[in-house]
Amino acid sequence: MPTPLPDDWQRALVVAAHPDDIEYGIAAAVAIWTAAGKEVHYLLATRGEAGMAGVPPAEAAPLREDEERRSAAVVGVSEVEFLDHRDGVLVAGPELRRDLAGAIRRHRPDLVVTGYFGPTWTPPGASPGYLNSADHRALGQSVLDAVADAGNEWIFPELTEDPWSGVRYIAVSELHDPPHEVDVSDAVELAVASLAEHRRYLELLSDDPVEAQARQVVDMSTTTEDGRRRVGFRLYRG
Repeated sequence: MPTPLPDDWQRALVVAAHPDDIEYGIAAAVAIWTAAGKEVHYLLATRGEAGMAGVPPAEAAPLREDEERRSAAVVGVSEVEFLDHRDGVLVAGPELRRDLAGAIRRHRPDLVVTGYFGPTWTPPGASPGYLNSADHRALGQSVLDAVADAGNEWIFPELTEDPWSGVRYIAVSELHDPPHEVDVSDAVELAVASLAEHRRYLELLSDDPVEAQARQVVDMSTTTEDGRRRVGFRLYRG
């Protein structure tokens, strides 16, 4: 049985590759945290401009940014920053680590949260599996590394922000047998409403009503086999 995620922190920075990534599960936990008085900020590596079929990136980028800001507001998040890396070609390496480290220094979180970045969405051993996004895989490892980079004054001396070594935990979304969890029973409706703010994006994915799509996603990402509602995490020390 997973144990509750520690709550001895006050400010969290949730880091994702694209608009809507946070809403595929983690936003339910965010709603619980903000309702409890925690401060949560969002950091997006890209604007998701390559994610809408038939919509040119120059048109998609501001649309997806606006949807993300409205989605964040539903779960109590008012501060949303975009790093403007190019969607679809994130590379785990010094450039991304530097930009993430700079953002961690700006936001000065106690907890850094990011999404699942394993190679497949399917359980280990399942074949054929469903591949995870290349951007998700690149971002996740870079987030882990950037937490240490943020506290080191010499790795990226060009950064102007003061070093920050105050991250206590890094929480990575865990789909399979998570060791920690957040009970989100009281946040399901907010999570559905938050994802539904990505209206134009979801309308291109399916002819099903947006609210029905959002509810299906939240149900799949938060419901356990015994009917509980939770968001699972794996923790690392900051």
